[in-house]
Amino acid sequence: MNAGDALIQLYHNFITDFETKINLLKLAHFAVIVSRQYSEKEAAISYLEGVIEKLRATKETRIEEPILYTKMQIAILKLEQGDQKECKKLLEDGKSALDSMTDIDPSVYASYYWASSQYQKSRQEFAEFYKSALLYLAYTSVESLSDSFKLVSIMVVVVVSLNVNKSTSISTTLGKRRRKDNSPCKACLTLGFDVFCVDHESTLDAKGNGKDLAFDLSLSALLGENIYNFGELLAHPIIKSLLGTKVEWLYYILEAFNSGDLVRYQELCHVHRAALSAQPALMQNEKKLLEKINILCLMEIIFSRPSEDRTIPLGIIAECTKLTVEDVEYLLMKSLSVHLIEGTIDQVEGTVHVSWVQPRVLGIPQIKSLCDRLDNWTEKVHTALLSVEAETPDLVAS
Repeated sequence: MNAGDALIQLYHNFITDFETKINLLKLAHFAVIVSRQYSEKEAAISYLEGVIEKLRATKETRIEEPILYTKMQIAILKLEQGDQKECKKLLEDGKSALDSMTDIDPSVYASYYWASSQYQKSRQEFAEFYKSALLYLAYTSVESLSDSFKLVSIMVVVVVSLNVNKSTSISTTLGKRRRKDNSPCKACLTLGFDVFCVDHESTLDAKGNGKDLAFDLSLSALLGENIYNFGELLAHPIIKSLLGTKVEWLYYILEAFNSGDLVRYQELCHVHRAALSAQPALMQNEKKLLEKINILCLMEIIFSRPSEDRTIPLGIIAECTKLTVEDVEYLLMKSLSVHLIEGTIDQVEGTVHVSWVQPRVLGIPQIKSLCDRLDNWTEKVHTALLSVEAETPDLVAS
């Protein structure tokens, strides 16, 4: 018996006896895990639809959460079958259900945003995928991305909720499955099942490997239309999973984009030309990527200047971005059109006056720069205070 069959047998020969007596959302969690063990997608969908019918038959309160969680797995299975239309319909229904519910469990939100992100990924909708994937991460712990939802957590719920005796038929249901060294793992010992052991990580299909998701997020951030803020992604722990891998270069490219460092970006493109060539999407959008980093370079120039010095000669921007003055004017118009900045271009004087810049999530170097500017401002205020105090006696005497 393989690990997948073991979970299916566990459900049909053991869990079904008391499935409606445990936390129904936990039941939905387990049902989704079991559905991933079916080799046929249609069989998995049929199984999940049967679970939904059982959930509805309980007529319990808050039944919408486990049903929605289960439906999102059906949406993913439909997508894997190539049925984008049905997947989209389930997502639209899921969005309506979420909007009508209150006090929703984070795992339900996560299931919806994960299904949405996979649908958008299949359609190569980079910006939408980026937003959905970030929302998925907002409701998901980083640890769960690599370890998935552990079987042990389900078993704890079963044991605690029903006070199942250690010697129940669970060991005979699954067989006395041990590891190669013939010893049960720590999780099974914790539960008290000294004769039962399943390699949890190989048994359960993770929703997504952390490195794969980090890679997809990075590409979508670079290629997504009107995505000019990389600070939120770089601040998330998942992006660090790229370090020490073959795609480590992608992390450094994100850093270059976030800081608007055109020189660094060009160096990375030169060093990692072979790796970049293996990513058709990046090669096909090379001009768009160059335009995006030039815009970010412009925003960094503006950010680095004090608020009272926001009238910038076009020649300075041209020097930093390695563009002609005419191309700089186009760059400014593009930035104004997508509302990244507000201001006016003076072609006669050859300057641009910027009155507003779109707020961004700042990195550590940018925060340090802001801190230095605040220190300078504090010194100026203190100097002004001393000047006023020194002149006060003369003002009073007069």
